[in-house]
Amino acid sequence: MAEPLLSIKGVHAGYGDVPVLWGVDLAIERGEIACLVGSNGAGKTTLMRTISGLVRATAGSIAFDGAELAAAEPDAVLAAGIAHVPEGRRLFSAMSIRDNLLMGAYLRRDGAAAVEADLKKMYAMFPILAQRQEQDAGTLSGGEQQMCAIARGLMGAPKMLLIDELSLGLAPAVVDQLCDALRALNREGLTLLVVEQDVATALEIAKHAFVMDTGRITRSGESAALANDPAIREAYLGSL
Repeated sequence: MAEPLLSIKGVHAGYGDVPVLWGVDLAIERGEIACLVGSNGAGKTTLMRTISGLVRATAGSIAFDGAELAAAEPDAVLAAGIAHVPEGRRLFSAMSIRDNLLMGAYLRRDGAAAVEADLKKMYAMFPILAQRQEQDAGTLSGGEQQMCAIARGLMGAPKMLLIDELSLGLAPAVVDQLCDALRALNREGLTLLVVEQDVATALEIAKHAFVMDTGRITRSGESAALANDPAIREAYLGSL
């Protein structure tokens, strides 16, 4: 059996003296979409930040594509092939869309032609970004900002993309467009881990799901099975 692309074992992390993650175990196969769901304050964002090196793990292992990243700095995590689209998008609001996207490619060493080709690919995926490429990112709508944030992450040519709160504050039609884009990227081989407040949407797009509660993974399995689990339906889907 092939080794998972991302394997997290016994990870603890937090902020200063405040622990948030307690022995998290999680594995994501190469080429799949996985989702991380749970209530507010469960530790989902902290886990994403720990994977990307923004929060330092105090114990445990984070293995990615054969490399140990638990002690790695964020630039080393990005260079290893993990890009992070953070909650709230965190764009450079006074910079143009084009310049935001180019910032996503700053660690690449495969030449200007390859970067320009990927820029054109981003514009084809999200045509509104092409139309407004010289517009300041801070003037975009929420949906356009999320498109820009995802495209910026992809400009680093990652093996895996982390997306924290894909649909937060967005209209359903925009969420559908983003989900279609993620499915297309996954068909091309990109591995994704998505934190999503809309559990029904998360379970629909993901192959595997992980349920987080008070800093621990409490349930995991095939998304279809979890979607039909009465306890999951009662807790997160509003019905039995």
